[in-house]
Amino acid sequence: MLAKKAINRISNLFSLYPWLIVIIFSILGFIGILNHSMWRDELNPWLIVRDSESFTDLIANIKYEGHPVLWYFSLAFLRKIADNPLIMQLFHLSITITAILIFYLYSPFKYKHKLLFIFGYFPFYEYFLISRNYAFSLLFIFAFCAVFPSRKTTYLYLSSFIGLLANSSAYGLLVSFALSLTLLFEFCFDSEHRKNYFGQSKQYDLILSFLIVVFSLILSVYIITPPANSYLHGGLNHGWSTNLDVFNLLKSINRLFASYLLIIPKKRLLDLFICTIISILIFSLYLMKFSRKPVVLFMYTVVNFILLAFTYLRFTGNHRHFGHFYLVFIAALWLEGYYQNSLVSENKLSPTPKLFNLAQKWHYVVFTLILSAQLFGGIYGFARDLIIPFSASRETAHYIQHNQLNDEFIIASRDANMAALSGYLNRKFYYPERQMMGSFTLFKQGRQDVDQPEILRQVHALFQSQAIESRILLILNKELNFNRNDLNIVPIKSFKRAWVDTERYYLYWVNKTGN
Repeated sequence: MLAKKAINRISNLFSLYPWLIVIIFSILGFIGILNHSMWRDELNPWLIVRDSESFTDLIANIKYEGHPVLWYFSLAFLRKIADNPLIMQLFHLSITITAILIFYLYSPFKYKHKLLFIFGYFPFYEYFLISRNYAFSLLFIFAFCAVFPSRKTTYLYLSSFIGLLANSSAYGLLVSFALSLTLLFEFCFDSEHRKNYFGQSKQYDLILSFLIVVFSLILSVYIITPPANSYLHGGLNHGWSTNLDVFNLLKSINRLFASYLLIIPKKRLLDLFICTIISILIFSLYLMKFSRKPVVLFMYTVVNFILLAFTYLRFTGNHRHFGHFYLVFIAALWLEGYYQNSLVSENKLSPTPKLFNLAQKWHYVVFTLILSAQLFGGIYGFARDLIIPFSASRETAHYIQHNQLNDEFIIASRDANMAALSGYLNRKFYYPERQMMGSFTLFKQGRQDVDQPEILRQVHALFQSQAIESRILLILNKELNFNRNDLNIVPIKSFKRAWVDTERYYLYWVNKTGN
């Protein structure tokens, strides 16, 4: 009760001073990114842009990443302003703030629900502090919803946002395709809308909008299609799952549950089964709620089906991925406000009036519960990031710089976990996985994971070849538990305080024995 009263009072305050919530959100975000220690997934794209030798080389490197070009092109532009990854964080911050501003000004939700959403897990943490391309989904989906009424006279705005969304991420591509189908569905089956559009639209508007969407979808598919020598395309190294797998099916459906309530069920079959039932109940509730608004019903059903199909067939993903289920959920509730109940769907698609009214009644309870869970997750995630570094990369980089070690010859392994260090130090390392100097990591032929004996063998070989005459600074993301008699290895310092356990670093001096 106290929490409910507090939320109501705060929401009333924000209703009196509408800009206050955006200002507070922005200030907290600025504090958050200054404190946030970036990890490999944030800085690997920055390094790809920084160290690609040409535009052609940049495109070739992006194709190994499993993401379209928009984020990388944005970073390339930002590097012309400042060669410091902080500008990437500020840009990412501005994306989320803009998305929240659009949501706050144009969405039809109550102030209480807006407050709960804005400080929820995805807007306040996952798509806020962690600088990835997924914040574009937040921005472009909400922009799509805000300009949705413009389709009565032009599709150019909607097609532009669909095109941008398609080229933001693989999940953005899936959502944009479903939104395109939704517009097509309405255009084909709503004769009144079609008649009004042709009466008010400009010549070539429909053709131009169609071409924008088609070109954007094709471009995105082309870029994310992996080269032949890629073996870990975007982290999807298990191929397509085409066989019937009940466990994988339950796990995939549970991504809907995890997206709404932020709880990822354990791998026990009973847990998966219970959460699957809850997921189906929530999904069914909103099918009934949207049943008298066929366009929204179509959109909600198709987007979820496409995302679930991809989750089952290809990649179950993490929060940043299945957060798109939640964004689509919010978008469906937003778009619902643009439509009146359809008499046709009321007669053919809608459940009985009793069930429909029951769905409307329970919607408020379920929606508030979901937003409350998101609020708890957002506050927890944001606070945790303030207390526990996401990665030990920044602390390690500061130590290296403070002790004037940045000019030493550095061997670093595992290469994929060293991108953050390379970004903060603004230099390349020798990577045993590729036996050459590098910064970013592409999972392709020519790269081979190595164990610690192989790392030390390469260190010894570098000394033997006289390529290195002085000491070597060895950086590992796992504590060294192997030694060689012909090498003198002295531990320097370890950095274990990090949320991501693969980005804790161990520093060693290595010399030839007898030096």
